[in-house]
Amino acid sequence: MSATGQPNTLTIITPLNGTVRITGQIGNTAGKAVGGVGGAIGNLIGGNAVGKQIEDLAVKTLDQRTDFRGNVVVTSRPQLTPSWRMEPNLTGRLDVGDAGTNIAGVKINLGSEIKSVLDPIVSNQITALQSRLRNDPTIERSAREQWARMCRSIPLGGGNTGLPPLWLEMRPVRAAAAQPQVDAHNVTITIGVQAETRILPNETKPNCPFPAQLDLVPPMQDGVLAVGVPIDMPFTELNSLIEPQLKGRHFPEDGSGPVDVEVLRASLVAAGDRLLISLRVNAHEKKSWFGFGTEATVHIWGKPALDPQNQILRLTEISLAVESEATFGLLGTAARAAMPYLQKALADKAVIDLKPFANDARAKIAAALTEFQQVGNGVRVDATVNGVRLIGIEFDTQTLRVIAEANGAVKVAVTQLPRT
Repeated sequence: MSATGQPNTLTIITPLNGTVRITGQIGNTAGKAVGGVGGAIGNLIGGNAVGKQIEDLAVKTLDQRTDFRGNVVVTSRPQLTPSWRMEPNLTGRLDVGDAGTNIAGVKINLGSEIKSVLDPIVSNQITALQSRLRNDPTIERSAREQWARMCRSIPLGGGNTGLPPLWLEMRPVRAAAAQPQVDAHNVTITIGVQAETRILPNETKPNCPFPAQLDLVPPMQDGVLAVGVPIDMPFTELNSLIEPQLKGRHFPEDGSGPVDVEVLRASLVAAGDRLLISLRVNAHEKKSWFGFGTEATVHIWGKPALDPQNQILRLTEISLAVESEATFGLLGTAARAAMPYLQKALADKAVIDLKPFANDARAKIAAALTEFQQVGNGVRVDATVNGVRLIGIEFDTQTLRVIAEANGAVKVAVTQLPRT
């Protein structure tokens, strides 16, 4: 068999070689051929001048073989159906070359007679093949296997990432495919899977029902993998990351100011479209004769912003809350003068480095994809993750969510069809 491709059309050519055996007697009898060609030969011989030439010959036993060659040409315009099946849309024809033989010294071409006998057989075989391909569950079976592999939790964080141990729950919810694309080299079927993902503190066993229907969509980008990874960090976890960066720090840091402000505690909560940082501080004026310190809680507003290039989360638009202005008024003018230093420190220090998490996510997702890679039974699967990028941020009263996207490629090459 040989296959060639043109836009949206696959052509398969199978050489056909055979032998016709002609047996019987000639003379007043035209003879017969095995396989049902005899009647046609009898009509051919007896119905024209050739038959008349052999009427006067003595009766002679005939047992003659004639080789013939031809091609079965089948074209397919494959189309996917929503039921996970392939409609092959087969059409075919039989081409038979010259099949000349000599009977009683007369050359006869049996090509058209052989074709008339084999045409119904070839047609029946094409019909049977079309039915087999139309009902073949290979695509659905393979998709079910990969669907089950995707429905899982992948460990993230922990170790050297600086983040607590977390789990990425991946739950596929939709499958879509573009119609097959045929070119001179390949038949390409692109199937996409949409999955819901979330970050959880514990491993889960998600439930992922396989879709009964395959959504048919316009042609998609070939082989592209994109996994959205929402990094959900409860504010309780964020506080444990931010407080060590601020607790125990003194402002101004170089000790040059008339007042020293020490951060005792730090916490973070959501308030509308901003975050409220609450700092418990101890402040005292250096020039005070007694050097007494005064504790107070200072509230500072800030907006979380994502720095995709440096892969960090930082606070911007930092401003002192109105009630904190009054608090610092009680501490004195010198304490108020320390506020710009404190605000700058928050802008510089109140950041969360997401690079360890992004690198860990890339490594863990890549490790999970190795389970999809396989070679054997005429199928080769290659899956890679090229990088992870941060693309968005949002939060509610409980959780801060950073959206990351893992990009890569998945390709499956089929070099052998399953046997029945």
